Amino acid sequence: MTGVVWHDIECGSYRADLPLWLGLAAERGGPVLDVGAGTGRVTLPLARAGHEVVALDRDAALLAELRRRADGLPVTTVTADARSFALDRGSARFALVLVPMQTIQLLGGPDGRGAFLSCAHRHLAPGGVVAVAIAVRFDEFELSDGETGPLPDMEERDGVVYSSVPTAVRREGAVVVLERRREKVDPRGSRDVTADRIALDVVSVRELASEGAEAGLRSLGVRTIAPTAEHVGSQVVILGA
Repeated sequence: MTGVVWHDIECGSYRADLPLWLGLAAERGGPVLDVGAGTGRVTLPLARAGHEVVALDRDAALLAELRRRADGLPVTTVTADARSFALDRGSARFALVLVPMQTIQLLGGPDGRGAFLSCAHRHLAPGGVVAVAIAVRFDEFELSDGETGPLPDMEERDGVVYSSVPTAVRREGAVVVLERRREKVDPRGSRDVTADRIALDVVSVRELASEGAEAGLRSLGVRTIAPTAEHVGSQVVILGA
């Protein structure tokens, strides 16, 4: 359950991209495949808007929580790797495949992205599109010992206080590393501190469009999601069959 809590605290409050995903679903119809769905940050608003959604993630615990929250909504969950999923072709032809929150930058470089794009293409309905969010600009920083950084993301659940604060963003070769300090304090005052590290592949709009072309997808333009006070902005590359 702890993984669900950290996912919710660090990702769940982000809303700036939802109008774009809802707008694309309204334009294209369903069914929709949400890649890297987690606990349903994007899946659930889409389903509440009446769209049939398949939520794909490799973390079974996050998807179990998504199923609990869906509670009768038109949502199906699939535990699979985005680079190698193979859904039933009879029921898995998608009008729209969404890849929010830089998920594609976690797939291990060009080979991983190419494998995903090929899978997505095979699962598209005629006229379907793939919409992929990437971050292309990061404000680098690194906190020194004792230095005050950004405000933490915090939440209390069952008397336990969870806090997650960014401590570094830095370029390391072909990736951008994001580091956070996670702290948990239970009702007795016991404190547990851990470090979390995520590496995002550096990729440009042009590179992603080229990789899409190699997978048989054509570029249909780019949409922009503006940055917020807490999150970087994104470029959303739209690719069509």
